[in-house]
Amino acid sequence: MNFDLDQDQRDAAAGAKEFFTEQASPGAARQALEGAGPVRPGRKALADIGFLGITVPESAGGGGGSLLDLAVVAEQGGAVLAGPSLVTAARAAVLLADQPELAAQLADGSAAFAVVDGSPDGSAPSIDAADATTFLALDGTALVVGEGEATPGKPMDATRGLANVRLTSRRVLVEDAGELWARARLAGAVVLAAEDLGAADRAVALGVAYAKEREAFGRPIGSYQAVKHMLVDAWAGVEQLRSLVWWAAWAADAAPEEFPLAAAAAKATAASALERAAETLIQVHGGIGFTWEHDAHLFWRRAKVDRFLLGDEAEHLDAVARLAVAGALG
Repeated sequence: MNFDLDQDQRDAAAGAKEFFTEQASPGAARQALEGAGPVRPGRKALADIGFLGITVPESAGGGGGSLLDLAVVAEQGGAVLAGPSLVTAARAAVLLADQPELAAQLADGSAAFAVVDGSPDGSAPSIDAADATTFLALDGTALVVGEGEATPGKPMDATRGLANVRLTSRRVLVEDAGELWARARLAGAVVLAAEDLGAADRAVALGVAYAKEREAFGRPIGSYQAVKHMLVDAWAGVEQLRSLVWWAAWAADAAPEEFPLAAAAAKATAASALERAAETLIQVHGGIGFTWEHDAHLFWRRAKVDRFLLGDEAEHLDAVARLAVAGALG
């Protein structure tokens, strides 16, 4: 069986790379962190190019694509620390699958959605909530939609748009939505892992490039065994994560019985892979890597934030263990 990307997905990844490289950058992420500029590329640009609607049905104005189609795009956004996150689009598309009017608003960007984690009367920090106008939440067992008050904190990574939310109005969309909510959370975890894959891959590439050009004692620092080992370990983590992300995204549509295990494995691995890559980038750059002026800390900030979003590493490793023992892979 071939688990590689097909040509359409590779073309989509190439187009996404071009778009995100033009529209976003670590420099823009730094400006957002300093309050000197907006999060880029922003919701409107993501809606205009069709990325918010990749997994929205065609009947609702979306692309009708798979989670894997969305993941290969999200990876390219992660490489330049773009925002807002495509995690919100992934989760909302699942939650609104039977709500065509709302799904159409997600796809065309006419409503700024966020998915609330925790109580709708006072949530945990939720992705992309800081500038959202329409909130999806689980109220008991019911899926609700409504307006709300978002209270951002002082961001560690401004591109994530984290805020606590209190709904000020709510309308029930689905009465018994527990399974739907769990499936949407798994989809979000996979797309978050895909964004982390892009960031980790970029961090390793930056570290390798610097190790080739920076010299110490008359030799490139990349020729020293300690530096090589750090970079190779980080690279190996990235490639392991890549396999898990593609498996999980593929399983969402092609092997739903494997999806919970694959998604948990991808999210757990993303936490450690991106953190290792970001810390290696800092170490390879030495003194300059620790400074505010260098971009290395922006990847480290993304790693520290993402490892706790949608469940931490321990939660997902526990899920992997439970599902494996229960025979999730037959």
